[in-house]
Amino acid sequence: MKKILLSTLACASLVLAANSDYKYEITPLIGGGLGEGNHNLDRNYANAGLALGFNQEEGSIIDQFELGFLRTIQDVDGKNTLKGQDTAITRVFGNLVKNYGLTNDFSLYALAGLGVEFFDHELSHHQEDGLFGNYGLGMKYQLMDSLALKFDVRHLINFNHGDNTMLYTLGLAVPFGERTKAAPVVAPVAAPVAPVAPVEVEKDTDGDGVLDRLDKCPSTPKGAKVDTVGCITLINLNVNFDTDKSDIKDIYSTRIHEFAKVMNTDKKLKADIEGHTDSVGSVAYNQKLSERRAASVVKALNGLGVEKDRLKAVGYGKSKPIASNQTAEGRAENRRVQAVMVK
Repeated sequence: MKKILLSTLACASLVLAANSDYKYEITPLIGGGLGEGNHNLDRNYANAGLALGFNQEEGSIIDQFELGFLRTIQDVDGKNTLKGQDTAITRVFGNLVKNYGLTNDFSLYALAGLGVEFFDHELSHHQEDGLFGNYGLGMKYQLMDSLALKFDVRHLINFNHGDNTMLYTLGLAVPFGERTKAAPVVAPVAAPVAPVAPVEVEKDTDGDGVLDRLDKCPSTPKGAKVDTVGCITLINLNVNFDTDKSDIKDIYSTRIHEFAKVMNTDKKLKADIEGHTDSVGSVAYNQKLSERRAASVVKALNGLGVEKDRLKAVGYGKSKPIASNQTAEGRAENRRVQAVMVK
């Protein structure tokens, strides 16, 4: 039991922090318990239960409040009692939880709180219903956006006799109740000002940031990135994908047609079609997924008359994010295809 105390004290000494995109998290639990010998029960037994996490607002001292219960799966045999005597244990608990993200997929968490335990049969004075305190450390691995694997170890101290128990649990956490996005801040309307005489300014007809008198490519499509003389260097196709998908959605048909029109207008143009992913999943899997996304856009452009030898599909996996992978919105932006133009 000294080893249990030392290990759990070390766990509780970490200070952790993180945020969640969801209001709630439900976690079915399975695990076991290891009690002191003076419980007069089998030292090892299996537990199962359920925990509900209430995620707190960003900036809160804690990240989550956990409410849950555990119950022994089978009755626990009593020691030093008459043959056939046994009992079952139910524990209800509430804990404060702190999280710390080590990577996009992996994080640690610490917890501490109080609970109540109930014995179906009180076989000795060490098996009385009563309060307990507990604290511990766990780890969480994000399997996908809507599923995470959790494992933790908890040190439980019974308030009646100071008995110690180590609980270890394994669970699958499912988030739900996505947070409502904050309403945009509307700037105050400025008071009208007296009209002034118009000042003649140089024009930028195609809106690419290069004045008409310097623009050598005067018909650049809207949204294209250009060089100092107004010729295309990069177009963001704005083709985004659902999680783990490479199919192009119908809403991007107009953008792809516009891009094909530019390519068909200037037959000297060539393009690298670059595919990207978010951070969910392994490096190898995301590399293949990004290549499939780039290939699907190239296929669509070929169907609109752009020759195959002027397009090259390139996949970069999750190596080049343009937004944070810590939020659902950022991951959605990273699941994209863009084009690099060359003459």
